[in-house]
Amino acid sequence: MSDTNTLRYESYTPTDQQHLNRDEVIDFLFHHLDEYGDQRADIAKCLEYALSDAEGKGGAVLVAREKEKVVGALILNNTGMSGYIPENILVYVAVHNSQRGRGVGKGLVQLAMDTASGSIALHVEPQNPARKLYEKLGFTNKYLEYRLTR
Repeated sequence: MSDTNTLRYESYTPTDQQHLNRDEVIDFLFHHLDEYGDQRADIAKCLEYALSDAEGKGGAVLVAREKEKVVGALILNNTGMSGYIPENILVYVAVHNSQRGRGVGKGLVQLAMDTASGSIALHVEPQNPARKLYEKLGFTNKYLEYRLTR
């Protein structure tokens, strides 16, 4: 954990998740991902994957708090791959709308970058204003993504 004024960052992993309130993080992401979010059940699956100690799974859940209140959250999943597919994928990151522009999202993404082993991929919609943050932090847009949804 690190402190900046009253802002505190917490990191939870498969081997260190003792004080994590999973429902609090899932609810926060569900409410604050806005139009870029998913169903609560999908967010829960992502969180469980990040905290799994099963081979090929794992990752991290990062939480930003101010005065014990969640003001930001991020979930990073390990992919179990390397080289042709990055070792990690940043699946969710959200900041409370009252905290936007204060560096909370940047702090969460930077902590993920500092603590993850290997490369990190992420998906972001073209109109998402967070694109600028990701580009400033060194992420590049190498591919277009196509999906066959069934």
